[in-house]
Amino acid sequence: MGERVIPRAAAVYIGCALLAAVACALPAVRPGAATPWGTVALLAGLYALCELPARCPLLGRALGGSVPMGTGSFFPVLLAAALLLPPAAAALTALPGSLLARVEEPPAGPRRAWRAAATALAVWAAALAAGALGGSTALGSGPDAPDFPYALLPAGAAALTFCLVLTALDGGIRATADGLPAGAAWRGLLGRALAPHAVHGLAGLMMAVLWRSSYGPAAALFVLLPMYISCWVFDQYHRERAAHQATIRALVQAVDIKDRYTRGHSERVGHASVLIARELGMTEDRLDVVRFAGILHDVGKLGVPTRVLRKDGPLTPEERRVIELHPEYGHEMVRGIGFLGEARGAILHHHERMDGSGYPYGLHGEQIPEFARVVAVADAFDAMTSTRSYSRARPVPTAVAELERCAGSHFDPRMVAALVRALDRHGWQTGVTADETPQTLPPLPTPRPTEPPAGDSSPGDSSPGASSPGESPTPAPPAGDSPTANSPVAEDVSPPRAPDTPLTTRPKERA
Repeated sequence: MGERVIPRAAAVYIGCALLAAVACALPAVRPGAATPWGTVALLAGLYALCELPARCPLLGRALGGSVPMGTGSFFPVLLAAALLLPPAAAALTALPGSLLARVEEPPAGPRRAWRAAATALAVWAAALAAGALGGSTALGSGPDAPDFPYALLPAGAAALTFCLVLTALDGGIRATADGLPAGAAWRGLLGRALAPHAVHGLAGLMMAVLWRSSYGPAAALFVLLPMYISCWVFDQYHRERAAHQATIRALVQAVDIKDRYTRGHSERVGHASVLIARELGMTEDRLDVVRFAGILHDVGKLGVPTRVLRKDGPLTPEERRVIELHPEYGHEMVRGIGFLGEARGAILHHHERMDGSGYPYGLHGEQIPEFARVVAVADAFDAMTSTRSYSRARPVPTAVAELERCAGSHFDPRMVAALVRALDRHGWQTGVTADETPQTLPPLPTPRPTEPPAGDSSPGDSSPGASSPGESPTPAPPAGDSPTANSPVAEDVSPPRAPDTPLTTRPKERA
């Protein structure tokens, strides 16, 4: 329903849901129906009151400018209604709050109608499930104590039924409104909804028990206070996460503006870092941090003079020393950003090498932070497989072969193996990171699988602009972020610490 004009299939689907909701609620308003209108009115009004602050800007500001957003924050009220009322009467309690709940995108009318119909059907089905298991009897009444633990069974059945019906209906609207295939429309909905609805079910049971107790409905209101606080905390978490994402985007955009030759590179390094970390079995919270590390690994370029970053041709020793300060610049820039955690170490050490010949501190092996070793592999891989104004993208198998050749000396073999497994599973979309179009580049020679490219004793060993036999000469890469023509490994090129290593034999472009 992201479009302003609702597709015909979605309109029919919403109409059918509305007719079904009316049919479910109709028995409660028929003459002679034994509907407990006092309980219906109290629960319906309470649910509407809970949803109202998100709709009303004035109330939202009065409550501190941050309120739980949208239908779903107060489902315990509806689940309490499913336990306390007959199915038709329970369906009525959902209507006022669903119609008042905030709508983020137009068209508002059809969205509210759909929300009211879907929620009413879910509450009706939940009440039916609870009634079939004797939920009303298990709750007790007045001085009669509730029948625990048996009361958990109808409450759990009501919460599960509510979740199943709501997710089934939501999948249908996604399929009809957005044109998604059936599998894609329902994929993941139930898994994401089960845990929240289980919590809502327990809170609804507590509310229903207090409502039926000798203390009356007023006592049930106390259940809503912790629910409101938990919803507020959850909303604050999402606001903070959005602020983090905005901070990251601003830093990355600043780097892309300054160093146009690597535009888009940071995002792909973040993605590749997550692929590696997931293969290593890292937890979800660490996956977020390693993605930040990959995205921000070159943020220190903001401290490097633009004339050096964009220089055409080889760097002088002094310019190279300035370039090699960018990890330390980056670390200084982000050291006060607490949510980055381990990402700060990766920003500082992603140019270290396993043999100790990297920079800025010449760490080796396990001395290098784990995230830095992940980002180093992701960084080099994307540089090799990206088309820039001065070089074509290397084929993924060629890049993988180069990483494997340098595993143990430059890169952590465990990280390289994890990337290879991830590529086999997910593949890789190469990118164009320069402003210029890749069509102007010379043709890429076919690499010989039995031997490394000519003159490539190790990564970064070639002079600027050199080419392999049979390869057309390429323009000298800019001084900002350049691979050399012979060596596929880029972003990793750095002067070795040991004076006798072959890497010192020729001048190199910066990493």
